[in-house]
Amino acid sequence: MVRHRLPRVPKSKHILTVAATALVACAVGSPLPAHADPGSDQNVRLTAQTSTVPTSAGQTSAGQAASSQARPAKTDQINVTAAQVLALARSQIGVRENSRGGGTKFQEWYAGSQRALETIARDGGHPAGYLNAPWCAMFVSWVGEQIGARPQIGWDAYTVTHAKWFAANDRWGTEARPGAVVFFAWNGSKSIGSIQHVGFVVKDNGNGTISTIEGNTGNGVVEERVRPKSQVVGYGYPEYAT
Repeated sequence: MVRHRLPRVPKSKHILTVAATALVACAVGSPLPAHADPGSDQNVRLTAQTSTVPTSAGQTSAGQAASSQARPAKTDQINVTAAQVLALARSQIGVRENSRGGGTKFQEWYAGSQRALETIARDGGHPAGYLNAPWCAMFVSWVGEQIGARPQIGWDAYTVTHAKWFAANDRWGTEARPGAVVFFAWNGSKSIGSIQHVGFVVKDNGNGTISTIEGNTGNGVVEERVRPKSQVVGYGYPEYAT
């Protein structure tokens, strides 16, 4: 059984801490530790006093300067399709974490990204803290970065902040669409603040379930899954090319 633990850093630096109330195991139907069963996952919230969720005007809450997470201007050319995003996500199926909950390309990329520095400025901590942190949102963010759709898909290590970004930019809803970013709460809550896990929608199966591609699921691996819609909080809709 693997638990995600954040590495210690010298006391002279800000220490990346995990809010106890947000260390919620994503085991379906029970508060088990991360990866306790094939449907489990875990999400981490980094300690923060404020959130920097960009608005459609490109400003952040708490009056901070807009980050690269802000919504792209309507004049930006969008060339990436939902099918291309899903193809890249699917090509990562089977990538898994090591015994320490780290070692993935997704965590390594995020730890060295500009967004990690922005997240640290928001939450405190150190880039090395992301190397063994829960990575479902980092997987989604990595796909967006690699395919050239970061402004449409967004990027963050914390699922709640990522969902709030979609909502603040009027790209949030309840319809399962291919390529949408799907956010889960295993207890069936529809509150964004209760989100525990994230992935991509492959399709609506028409029987109360959706097919997805998710990182950091099962025993810390990228997998294609079938999930009940009852566990979906909502969907973020990237602006894809047609």
